Amino acid sequence: MKFLKHIFTVFLFLFSTVFIAQENLLDVLVFSKTGSFRHKSIPKGKDFLAKMASTNNWKITFSENSEDFTTKNLANYDVLVFLNTTGDLFSDAQKNALKNYFARGKGFVGIHAASDTEMEWNWFTEMIGATFKNHPKVQPATVYVNKDTNHPAVTGFKETEVFKDEWYNFKKPVGKHVSVLATVDEKSYKGKQMNTDNHPISWSHIYDGGRVFYTVLGHTIAIYDDVRFYKHIEGGILWAAQLKKEAVISKKWTKLFGKNPSKYWDTFIGAPHKTVKGLENVDPKSDGKNAKPLGLNNDPKNVFTFKTINDEKVLHISGEIYGALTTKKEYENYHLKLQFKWGEKVWEPRLKRKRDNGILYHCIGPYTKFWNVWMQSQEFQVQETDMGDYYSLAGTQIEIPSIKKDGEKEFDYTHKAKLNTFSSIERKFPAHVNKGFDNEKPHGEWNTLELISYEGTSLHIVNGKVVMALFNSKYKNLDGKILPLTKGRIQLQSEAAEAFYKDVKIKSITKIPAKYRKYTSRYLKK
Repeated sequence: MKFLKHIFTVFLFLFSTVFIAQENLLDVLVFSKTGSFRHKSIPKGKDFLAKMASTNNWKITFSENSEDFTTKNLANYDVLVFLNTTGDLFSDAQKNALKNYFARGKGFVGIHAASDTEMEWNWFTEMIGATFKNHPKVQPATVYVNKDTNHPAVTGFKETEVFKDEWYNFKKPVGKHVSVLATVDEKSYKGKQMNTDNHPISWSHIYDGGRVFYTVLGHTIAIYDDVRFYKHIEGGILWAAQLKKEAVISKKWTKLFGKNPSKYWDTFIGAPHKTVKGLENVDPKSDGKNAKPLGLNNDPKNVFTFKTINDEKVLHISGEIYGALTTKKEYENYHLKLQFKWGEKVWEPRLKRKRDNGILYHCIGPYTKFWNVWMQSQEFQVQETDMGDYYSLAGTQIEIPSIKKDGEKEFDYTHKAKLNTFSSIERKFPAHVNKGFDNEKPHGEWNTLELISYEGTSLHIVNGKVVMALFNSKYKNLDGKILPLTKGRIQLQSEAAEAFYKDVKIKSITKIPAKYRKYTSRYLKK
């Protein structure tokens, strides 16, 4: 019997080991096709990544065939690594397949000459974050590391490092939408430069649903033997695959409207309505939803502006064009708190309707998923007399305790009522439910709005009162599967009404705060 027990124990150990290994498996596609200059370090880079994959138990595939870029094939991979790719490489169909890959929330890692790829394709250059222009000769230089990011790609670095590599200059400043991880000191090397005190050489960001990490390092053969570079790329891949996280928020309040709001926020501006003045090429048929959006951090009408009033940052939203102030980072399990009030101005196409705004949360996927301007998300409605309502945007759903009174067309949130599903996934469900009661202050006064989100449960709080509790947040992915939706970016809307926000802050939580559990306990599994 002891022998059989020993054999059984060994079997369980081996089975669990294999199972754990499968759980940790990552599918990586390394693409190294070149349409112009070809780096001599590519073979060394392939060996480097193959060894990394073996050490980490990743499945790795190498390709220089653009025909591998189909929607079906790319769906098999968790991370794409562009290893010193150059030139124009893709057909229109292959470009669309890459966009679809990003919309699935997958990861992308660009090494060195990835920024010398598809230089005329605006989507790609914006995704990479910068476009190669030129470089000095290979030489050592001092690199400053932004340790505040806590990003896995730079946690192994000291605050100051020296690398020998080819230091890229870019056609334009690196995009405002990226979070810079490291910069190079132009005083530490000679030759062509960008003539700036802020010359980024590594960064990360979320773009159209995908997670992007890029580094200028990777030109020389020798750098692929550098342990620091190994940790740099390994951390970037693990972050892109969502297997390692960066510390985004703490248990203490983080002010998102601090001295430099652009550290935390991007803007995305939708299609100008046909009535918008002072812009060129406004579509004369545009209803604000069906035309080409102005896009990322392109706000010529100053729809979103920050002003300092009484030593406090205040966001002014003109409302003139549909748009979103969007967090650079994703958030999960948090308490968001802010101040909001209405302005006076209203715009087409809502001149005769209630003033409208909204806080979108768990925002994922492309920027243009809903009305060409907002992401797939859940909405904390901010509308006159409707603060705290719920809307489902672009394929999400949630369950809310609610009732529909006799003679009424819509459901109202009701504490202790049965859960009903509200969804934009299937037409048989409504996509909207009313808050439990109106707790908005009179027009022009500041309202305190709070959103508590924890593991798919959320609370909409208006001026200290819970006006709605929501459960089992989900979304429909591109494969038609209904999956949990518990994290994402946050968007503050511009929706044809002037509005103001201030004192926006966020902190992490490890459970629903005790004072609010009476609204959630009966609906959560023990």
